[in-house]
Amino acid sequence: MNVRNDYTLIRSRRKTISLEMRPDGSLVVRAPVRTTNREADEFVKKHEKWIETHRKKMEERRVQAQKVKQLTDGELKALLRLAKKVIPERVAYYAGRMGAQYGRITLRCQKTRWGSCSAKKNLNFNILLMLAPVEALDSVIVHELCHLFEMNHGERFYQRVYAVYPDYDRWNRWLKEHGPELLARAGLRS
Repeated sequence: MNVRNDYTLIRSRRKTISLEMRPDGSLVVRAPVRTTNREADEFVKKHEKWIETHRKKMEERRVQAQKVKQLTDGELKALLRLAKKVIPERVAYYAGRMGAQYGRITLRCQKTRWGSCSAKKNLNFNILLMLAPVEALDSVIVHELCHLFEMNHGERFYQRVYAVYPDYDRWNRWLKEHGPELLARAGLRS
């Protein structure tokens, strides 16, 4: 990893170079191992308009999130109770459809993730998904269950995701657009 003045450069065994805008507005350039700093700089310069557009969108979301009414401790506890009923049931449904075997399910109010899957096949989900449409919840559940088969985000992983949940992109986009507001309701600003 290389931290430049205006972005963080992460080299890995990938074939293409890409940009990632983090919720805090910082920029990450992901690049193949042999990418030079100059090539990364040129890539960033070439995509300045995209970067500026996305930084503005993120700032607008941050300002909007500050206007959101925060949940009380009681409301967060109620969300956890609801999540304990709903999420394991939805996980069991999709796991049955996929033939997936999983360990335990953990539910938390998290700042940066909607879900995760450990190497021990344990699943973690953010209770704030209870504030999202059920389709968004299902997209996260399917995503994490697919990690039981593919512990990466490669082509086979997404083939599996789309086979089970063809609307995945739509609801993943919904979470990217509305997620900051959900986090803000819990007092978590990304």
